[in-house]
Amino acid sequence: MTFSITPAVAATLALSATLVGVAIALAVLAVVGAWISGRHLARAGLAKRLAVLADRMSDSSEIGRRMRLEPTLSLLDRAAERAAETRSNVRAEATRLAQALDAMPQGVVICDDSGRVTFRNARAAALMGGRHTDVIAAQAVEELLAASAAGTPAERTLDLYGPPRQTLTVRTHAIGDEYRPLGVVAVLDDVSERRRLDAVRRDFVANVSHELKTPVGALGLLAETILAEGEPMVIRRLARRIEDEAFRVSRIIDDLLDLSRIEAEESPPREPVPVALVMADAVERARAGAEAAGVSLALAEPPEGLYVVGDRRQLVSALYNLVENAIKYSPRHSSVEISARVVPCSPEDRSAAAGDMVELVVADHGVGIPARDLERIFERFYRVDQGRSRYTGGTGLGLAIVRHVASNHQGRVTVESREGEGSTFRLQIPGRSGRTG
Repeated sequence: MTFSITPAVAATLALSATLVGVAIALAVLAVVGAWISGRHLARAGLAKRLAVLADRMSDSSEIGRRMRLEPTLSLLDRAAERAAETRSNVRAEATRLAQALDAMPQGVVICDDSGRVTFRNARAAALMGGRHTDVIAAQAVEELLAASAAGTPAERTLDLYGPPRQTLTVRTHAIGDEYRPLGVVAVLDDVSERRRLDAVRRDFVANVSHELKTPVGALGLLAETILAEGEPMVIRRLARRIEDEAFRVSRIIDDLLDLSRIEAEESPPREPVPVALVMADAVERARAGAEAAGVSLALAEPPEGLYVVGDRRQLVSALYNLVENAIKYSPRHSSVEISARVVPCSPEDRSAAAGDMVELVVADHGVGIPARDLERIFERFYRVDQGRSRYTGGTGLGLAIVRHVASNHQGRVTVESREGEGSTFRLQIPGRSGRTG
């Protein structure tokens, strides 16, 4: 079959083909445009986001760095605070420890593991100063520290002849932990007073035993003699001797009891006591002994209205012992003078509020006291002349009683003496002028 195309049909087909081509072209253009538009929008959005990020990075770079460093800085700050707090606590603990060691009566020296002294408290510094005896102590400490560095404790007693005379004990001990040695510690203890008190106790017991043994032995011997004696006059004479020895034992016991009581009453009652009354009571108690010894008592009247502050019984006992001591060591037909006066309070007096002091003075013209004995006459049972003391019947406790009474009243007792010329004792007690209600 044959088809024929008319010009009209051909024109129509040509127009349709043109329209289809145009439609395809538009579609292709639309697809390409859409793709190009999407890419453009995507690129525009990415560019915008990059611009914002760039702005942020440029404007907030310091903030970003801080944000990254802030955790580390915070940790460092907290660590620094803890370190500062720990250091402060360690420093405070070291200060407390050093002050506690300085307050100790013993000296403490600490060395490290190389032997170098790292600490010395105040007492150790005083004991190991620059004087000759201190150098001896320092040398002994160094030797013991070196000996103890191996781990063996060491101890030594040092007698330093001063002045003043001292006795030190030095003990060293190695210190360390379970891993290694850390050094050596040395402790210096001044035992001078302790040894002196031990010697006083030993002397006290020995003297009491001796003082009591003599009259008790005499009593036994006299009693045996009386039993074997038939002569009345001899018996009477022996009985009188027994009476004397019994009185001597009684005096020793009374003095011991008085001394014990006065030592126990470290703070006796404080009340104004007229000085005239204290002097009169003491002289009256000593008058019989003075008459028997042929010694006169010269009592000077104290200033009117003068008072001492303290315990009347103790004060009378102290003054009586001074007067009795003066009588015993005075020759016959001599005199003992008792007087009182007001003296200013010296800086050595412990009671600053006491005002003026009343000085009770007892002076004799007897044998005197050698200079070597002046520092010891206030010790219990200490006697300058053993033979004369036995003859006079003294117990050796009177001046010890005086010293304790002075100490109990925040006062003091002193003595001035020259051999062959006599002695003057001065008992100072806080006083008060004027009558008080």
